[in-house]
Amino acid sequence: MTLSPTALVLIGLLLSAWTVAAAWAVLAARGREKRAEGGQRQARRLARMVDESPAIPLLVRADGRIEAPQRLANWLGLEVVPQFLTELDGGRIDGGGGGLTGEQLNELIEAVRRCQRTANPFRMVVTPKGSKRSLALRGHLADPQISPGGAALVWVFDFSDSESELVQLRDAARRAQEDFAALVGLIEAAPMPMWFRGPDGELRLVNSAYVEAVAGEDARQVVADGIELVESIDGLTAKQVALQAAGKHLPIERIVPATIGGQRRSLRVSDLPLGQEGIAGYAVDIEDMEQLGRDFRAFREAQRSMLDQLSAGVAQFDARRTLTFANQPFLRIFGLKPAVLIDPAPFERLLDLARDGGKVPEARDFPAWRREKAGWFLASEAQEETWSLADGTHLRVVAQPLPDGGLLLIAEDRTEQLRLSANRDTLLRTRTATFDSLFESLAVFAPDGKLQLWNRRFAADWGLDDTILDSHPRIETLLERIAMRLKKPERAKQVGDVVRAATLDRRQTGGRAVLADGRTLEFAGVPLPDGNGLLTVLDITDSQKAEEALKQRAAALEEADALKTRFLANMSYEFRTPLTSIGGFAELLDAGLGGELSPQGHEYVAAILTSVDRLGEQIESVLDLSQSEAGLLPLVREEVELYPLVTKLVEDRAPRIREAGLSLDLRGDKGVGRITGDARRLARAIGHVLDNAIAATPPGGRVLVELSGRKGRARIVISDNGPGMDAATLARALEGIKLSTDGKAIERRQGLGLPLARRLVEAHGGTLELLSEPGQGTAAIIDLP
Repeated sequence: MTLSPTALVLIGLLLSAWTVAAAWAVLAARGREKRAEGGQRQARRLARMVDESPAIPLLVRADGRIEAPQRLANWLGLEVVPQFLTELDGGRIDGGGGGLTGEQLNELIEAVRRCQRTANPFRMVVTPKGSKRSLALRGHLADPQISPGGAALVWVFDFSDSESELVQLRDAARRAQEDFAALVGLIEAAPMPMWFRGPDGELRLVNSAYVEAVAGEDARQVVADGIELVESIDGLTAKQVALQAAGKHLPIERIVPATIGGQRRSLRVSDLPLGQEGIAGYAVDIEDMEQLGRDFRAFREAQRSMLDQLSAGVAQFDARRTLTFANQPFLRIFGLKPAVLIDPAPFERLLDLARDGGKVPEARDFPAWRREKAGWFLASEAQEETWSLADGTHLRVVAQPLPDGGLLLIAEDRTEQLRLSANRDTLLRTRTATFDSLFESLAVFAPDGKLQLWNRRFAADWGLDDTILDSHPRIETLLERIAMRLKKPERAKQVGDVVRAATLDRRQTGGRAVLADGRTLEFAGVPLPDGNGLLTVLDITDSQKAEEALKQRAAALEEADALKTRFLANMSYEFRTPLTSIGGFAELLDAGLGGELSPQGHEYVAAILTSVDRLGEQIESVLDLSQSEAGLLPLVREEVELYPLVTKLVEDRAPRIREAGLSLDLRGDKGVGRITGDARRLARAIGHVLDNAIAATPPGGRVLVELSGRKGRARIVISDNGPGMDAATLARALEGIKLSTDGKAIERRQGLGLPLARRLVEAHGGTLELLSEPGQGTAAIIDLP
């Protein structure tokens, strides 16, 4: 079929239209694709902007479902965003570790429901559990285009930093208000007048002290009337002076007089410009300070006038170490001229001037010494030194730091005082040495009965401890100690009466006391010119004992003389007459008057004469021993110190011991004690025993003398390491002279030494015992009561 041209044209037009329509469709699709891509980019950008925005949207639908980004879950401390509003407490998601508290969630649910019903917006602040984050919620009804059906859109803001700043600002504002109130209260309660002026210089505010000072009714009336506290000075009113301070932008302080309470007072007035706000002012009452200043100046003048009258040198330096005052003695002591007061010199320069005059001690490094003395200004307490000058002057220097940083220097010339003190010390030492060397014991008591001085003999005589005397006790304390030493303690009162008579009554008295150890002390009280009393004590025990011994010995001698006369008359006749006859006839026979004797006869006669001589010697011994054996031996009773007695016996025999080549050991306690007996006869008895031990000891041997006390008795053991004795010899050792077994002759065993010693020991109530073994030596044991 052939198409007509018209049809072809129409078909061509139709195809062209379709082509145009297809091209338009393609271009429109491309445009819509570009717009869609732009919309998507815009949506992503908006979503990103929402994610990065400081606020997070929370969409709450009518059925309670919620839509929110993950960032909200992070703010609430949840892992994921819950589906419903009631799950924001986190209980169904993470076990309650995050989310809102029950009260906050209930409040939010109620606010959302109210907003959905009434379309009223709401605001609230929540804090997630376990978090310090503060979240602000701003809720309103959502636009229907966002969510139709009455949904609520809640914007969540994190304003933790803003909240902290708000809290700080509130605290700062509160503190500022409190400080302002305190400042206002302080100004009002201030005891000094205070005021405030406006930029025009007019009064705007005054405190109660200002009102009281100007005698006003109240602050409002004073401000309204413009009552000024300070009068015009040099034509300038207080207002004009305040304006000058404001104009110069500098505070102005001045001291002006004012009438307060009817009295003229000195005030220190200060005007302080406060920029464009005005001028503040206050006034301090310094009348008391001014009065103190005047009093201080008067006191200083009086003090310096008084210091000029002192003998000690006084100088004062200020905080700059410059001399401000020096009295005349100070200038004289350090050789300074009065010109130093006109042109005051520094402290170091003053030391240089004193050194030039030889008025400071010699120092190897004078600059170092001077710097050391300059340290006095910085010392925390007074410094005291003694300066010895080259000319023999002795200075006592005291440096007293002053509170204001200055120094008070005091110099005292103690040369004469030290000289007098040295002389006094010499006199005191001389007096003490004299007291201690006296045979008498001395003690000086004050009028109040206090012990002042004493010598060593005084403590020894009364048996007093040095520690007690060193405390200078009163006479009552000493009497208590003395009474313990007396045989009759009540006689101690007599010593106190003697001391009181010498110190208070000023008369000399005396007395005598017998001690418990048998000693006799004679004492006397002598008043001294200085008001004290001197107590002198003399031990007259030896003289008393000597007197008593002489009396006893005289009586014993008289009795012994009578006994001796009778004994000699009897014994001499009974023994000597026959002995003399025998000796005379033997001599006649030996001379041949009876005829010539044979040689054997001469021997018999010689034997007779020898026996006669021996018998005469024994008769003498018997006469010496007869008194003791008869119990008629007179003894002197006195206190005998055993240790000194035995020591003297050993010392007397020292030459003999050395000649014999022996060694002697003396052992014993000095406190072995004393006994009552005849010291001379005890010494003879112990000496005989000691002589016997020396004689029985071979050269190179050893003699031991030991003293001990036991059960109220004294024991003396004298032993040697000689040959010793057997039992038979030991039994006869103390027998000495005795009759023979036939009763017709006298035998001599060991001599008269040991028997006489035994008799003397027994006469004192003691015993003498000998212990010996052959080859082991001999020991003599003397026990005395």
